Amino acid sequence: MSRPPDSEGEPIENKSQLIEDLESGCKPKENWRIGTEHEKFPFRLSDNKRLPYEGPDGIAEILNRLTRFGWQPIREKDNVIALSLEGCAITLEPGGQFELSGAPLQTIHQTCDEVHTHLAQVKEVGDELGIGMLGLGFDPKWTRNEVPWMPKGRYSIMKRWMQEVGTLGLDMMLRTCTVQTNLDFSHETDMVQKYRISIALQPLATALFANSPFQEGGVSNCLSLRSNVWTDTDPYRCGMLPFVFEEGYGFERHVDYILDVPMYFVYRDGIYHDVAGKSFRDFMAGKLEGFEGELPHMGDWADHMTTNFPEVRLKKYIEMRGTDGGPWKNLCALPAFWVGLLYDSDAQQAAWDFVKDWTDVEREDMRRRVPVDGLSTKFRNTTLQQLAKQVLLISTTGLKNRGNLDAAGNDESGFLDTLRDIADRGKTPAEDLVEAFKTRWSGSVDPVYSELRY
Repeated sequence: MSRPPDSEGEPIENKSQLIEDLESGCKPKENWRIGTEHEKFPFRLSDNKRLPYEGPDGIAEILNRLTRFGWQPIREKDNVIALSLEGCAITLEPGGQFELSGAPLQTIHQTCDEVHTHLAQVKEVGDELGIGMLGLGFDPKWTRNEVPWMPKGRYSIMKRWMQEVGTLGLDMMLRTCTVQTNLDFSHETDMVQKYRISIALQPLATALFANSPFQEGGVSNCLSLRSNVWTDTDPYRCGMLPFVFEEGYGFERHVDYILDVPMYFVYRDGIYHDVAGKSFRDFMAGKLEGFEGELPHMGDWADHMTTNFPEVRLKKYIEMRGTDGGPWKNLCALPAFWVGLLYDSDAQQAAWDFVKDWTDVEREDMRRRVPVDGLSTKFRNTTLQQLAKQVLLISTTGLKNRGNLDAAGNDESGFLDTLRDIADRGKTPAEDLVEAFKTRWSGSVDPVYSELRY
């Protein structure tokens, strides 16, 4: 949900082009990179309100002032709705959530440098305007109706569709923030194993990073309200994708899945045409209503792939999408967690051995329980807290085996310290926030705006 789409490229005449497009993401290990994306809530320091697009302290003004650091504006019609710079992008979610899509980097040390630079720039501009950025998974105070919409064409289409297919889609669009990591694979077999590991362990990552217990000024019944929102957003494009664990799964099976995800839009000449619910297969056959006789281009396929929202998303890389936005240290801990598991061959095999006998029912049950129970979620004869300790040992080993040192001689495993503390205590960040709400915050969520401000 980032910048205006690019509906160019060659016409799509058969499915093999789509399979080859996914296959083109395969890279030799020496070319694997780490991409980190994180969202945060901009708010006005004077009253903690979410920001509109327009106005002297609005989202547009933040984007315009960030250009002093070399960021280049990306426009939709007359509005600046994104920025780009050297492989990075700053984009807007529907409610103005501010997202950094980081550059593909080699180490977690570089990722943390990137995060630090971005947050320093945002803070400089924010201090000038009297605004802050909040690191949390769900808006703690404001209702849907109190959150301004950003002026991006695709969002009006999504808004209509979301209200037809679920009850919480607008909450997802307006009131959630996430941090995610994007990782590479070397070939189809490698992709399949990494994808299966990632889906199986995504609920555990959700539990470790659970950081959204508040709703409209009070404590909700969830530790990760953001994660719970995804369970009733859109059944056509969300979930745990059990077919990924079926025999024979690979690039072709995944293309078939994406082809069956209902479309949102066709972008032509700066206009988003609403085709929500229509079939991309019909588009490929020249039978899409309103576009009869016209074939899609590869740019249309790239746009369509961005409109499916499973817990882990496959494009030309694998996106880990299951975790709440949070404090600075969590923004570095998430890529460290997954890189440790998936970028060292011994660790990857250990992770696969850990999850390979889990069933579809067990994975789905864990996914459903985690938003409420966090690390206390039961699994077989144990809890996710105990599983987390074991998985973190595997990830730690993987990071140490990579041997990437900073100037002080530290490897990447130190970025897991915050997660090891959470697992040892068995207490999620959300539970710490709830305790603060009930004690030193005296039943108010307002202190979260200062304590979790970047």
